[in-house]
Amino acid sequence: MGKYFGTDGIRGHVGERPITPDFVLKLGWAAGKALAASGNTRVLIGKDTRISGYMLESALEAGFSSAGVNVEFLGPMPTPAVAYLTRTFRAAAGVVISASHNPYYDNGIKFFSESGHKLSDNVEQQIETYLDQELDCVASEQLGRAFRIHDAAGRYIEFCKSVFPSELSLTGLKMVVDCAHGATYHIAPNVFRELGAQVVEIGCEPDGLNINAGYGATDLTNLQAMVKKESADIGIALDGDGDRLMIVDAAGGVIDGDEIVYALVRQAIKDGTFEGGVVGTVMSNMGMELALEKLKVPFVRAKVGDRYVMEALREKRWYVGGEGSGHVINLKHHSTGDGILAAIQFLSGMVREGRKARDMVQGMRKLPQVLINVKYKPGTDPLREHNVTSAVSEVERALGRDGRVLLRKSGTEPLIRVMVEGKDAAGVRAFAKQIANEVSAVE
Repeated sequence: MGKYFGTDGIRGHVGERPITPDFVLKLGWAAGKALAASGNTRVLIGKDTRISGYMLESALEAGFSSAGVNVEFLGPMPTPAVAYLTRTFRAAAGVVISASHNPYYDNGIKFFSESGHKLSDNVEQQIETYLDQELDCVASEQLGRAFRIHDAAGRYIEFCKSVFPSELSLTGLKMVVDCAHGATYHIAPNVFRELGAQVVEIGCEPDGLNINAGYGATDLTNLQAMVKKESADIGIALDGDGDRLMIVDAAGGVIDGDEIVYALVRQAIKDGTFEGGVVGTVMSNMGMELALEKLKVPFVRAKVGDRYVMEALREKRWYVGGEGSGHVINLKHHSTGDGILAAIQFLSGMVREGRKARDMVQGMRKLPQVLINVKYKPGTDPLREHNVTSAVSEVERALGRDGRVLLRKSGTEPLIRVMVEGKDAAGVRAFAKQIANEVSAVE
């Protein structure tokens, strides 16, 4: 992480630095200066449905124009759609204005390279170097121009549909699609309808302020209720920018990102198309690891964040990875995580096998997992304290191969996240509390 860029671009509270019009204008200029060096002066900008997107979009446009870079607006567009369109339009970069699953009062800026991947550390460093310099402006005749791509949504819908096997159809399937009042509201329902499904829409009425509020991948309550009310076969929930997927089965049960990854791998093995292994994170449920072990599929853990999952996939030259929160990556289909594509792959397995949603995760049993956030005093380091490390070792010995312990610091506040998982729910709760008590006792 750099001075301005975090693990997923630049993010913060709207109106507070760095998410202010003046900083974002300079960010556009700095990114334009860094990108223009390649000779390609074409940049795409997409956004989610937050009201602040209008302001930040205008600021970015001014910044890019002052650096001599042409801007093409996509309008409200899922993050993975921007990655795809950047690649197909041969643009120098794609920019997404979104804070993903956060509330409307947050926003952020993230970039994709011409290949549809996150920007390299080197390019981010170049942008940060320019951000610390004085802003200048190219000559009037060299200023960048602004255009709008009017068929962006249709192009992306067709790309999503192309992943669904042509010999299959969703005809006869009733599904509820929850778009979190976010960037997929005008795309996801159309994708599944055009593939033959009967679609019930919820979370598809954005007003600039309701993104992720009570709907989407981070709050499944309304989706669960609607699936039961409509007697639907399945419900899918996307987050505000469309890169996360959570599934609800016909009974209202939740199928999370770990289970979705397992289902896709299991189906690919059946189809004879699976290669390599799977990348999860340190928070991925051990139940997935054990289930993949039974399938003889290698599994490794990366740090939390789809950026780190992607790095591990590239290093291993594998193509499937994800997180329990719903990020699902399949590099055979796309260069980044994509909620709609993950849903299409899950649904194609259901249709091909004639299975219900819950049957798709047969063979995987999630282990009880308890997470306790414990505040610690600034200036102390509980992770190095003898009493804490001793408690962790004691619990690990007691769990053996049937569980695990993870302690990690929050990157944004003085919290230690204590995670314990194992086969016995009551035991896991007791072990987590035991370690948490030792952490909180550190002076």
